[in-house]
Amino acid sequence: MHPDHAPRLLTKPPVAAGSLAFAAVHLDHPHIYDQCRGLIGAGAELAWVYDPQPERVEAFRKVFPQVRVARSLDEVLADPWVGLVTAAAIPCDRGPLGCRVMQAGKDYLTDKPPFTTLEQLAEARRVSAATGRKYMVFFGGRLGVECAVHAERLIREGAIGRVLQVIGLGPHRIKKPQRPAWFFERARYGGILCDLGSHQCDLFLAYSGSTDAEVLHAAVGNFGNPDTPELEDFGEASLLGSSGATNHHRVDWFTPAGQSTWGDGRVFVLGTRGTIELRSFCDVAQSPQGDLLILVDEQGEHRMSCGGKVGLPFYGDFVRDCIARTETAMTQAQAFKASELCLRTQAAARRVDRLPASS
Repeated sequence: MHPDHAPRLLTKPPVAAGSLAFAAVHLDHPHIYDQCRGLIGAGAELAWVYDPQPERVEAFRKVFPQVRVARSLDEVLADPWVGLVTAAAIPCDRGPLGCRVMQAGKDYLTDKPPFTTLEQLAEARRVSAATGRKYMVFFGGRLGVECAVHAERLIREGAIGRVLQVIGLGPHRIKKPQRPAWFFERARYGGILCDLGSHQCDLFLAYSGSTDAEVLHAAVGNFGNPDTPELEDFGEASLLGSSGATNHHRVDWFTPAGQSTWGDGRVFVLGTRGTIELRSFCDVAQSPQGDLLILVDEQGEHRMSCGGKVGLPFYGDFVRDCIARTETAMTQAQAFKASELCLRTQAAARRVDRLPASS
């Protein structure tokens, strides 16, 4: 393996204290905690928290005791010191919330999925263009996994040549008793390809260099949860990117009880001069430690443990982008295009869980 292919730290020092203040609002999903930790670690200052449910605010303040509690979202948006609002609202509410934040002159960071309808996406595109504010999405499958960050660097540097195909597998553990009611309501969570599939669309665009894609095939089903009929527990899609690369991804809620982690997420990238495999969250039957990258190139086979060696540069880059009005963490075009693709795959999906009629 060429020494330049080895993992190396990509994170930058935090920005100066006080450079960017942010607020956390609508704490419907635990992703909000990681979002806040990432921003604070990058040097941003957590100024406010708001949620209509006081018990969620109190739980949040136990982790971030320095935060001030807002009486309303309007109080947060009226503070001129706040330049960024981060949220983990119910998926169907994320788009309208983001537009309200941008119209107040602030940037917005949400977890995935960022939208549940193409109409919400169209409005966010319009508002972002009109206000010049950012509507950014933390796609954790790429931005929150060190081996995925390292893979992107290797691909950009030509380690495996031209990317021909990206295959993504995203199994998840359902933990049904712990899920809120909206998790099982199709209109509120958006469907499995809109939700879990958003990671896969983002990965494909980033790794293939595509700026758009055609949906070749999409399917969804409910195979194991008849008591919650609006839940889709299986989804798959195939795409053809503008770069000429293809993609196939499968997402599901079928992680078995014996799995050491919540999901054995994998990514396989085929290039003209090599391949990359990511074992993001565990090395199944070997170790519960994830962040493993396997590179096969013209020099040989290389197994790299990336945990603690690469870092997660997104938050630092994004905080700097908010201050300098740049696009180093992710372009607005990619954030919206990945969002569009997962919505288009969801809209194109046919149901495949119904048995054919007997002859």
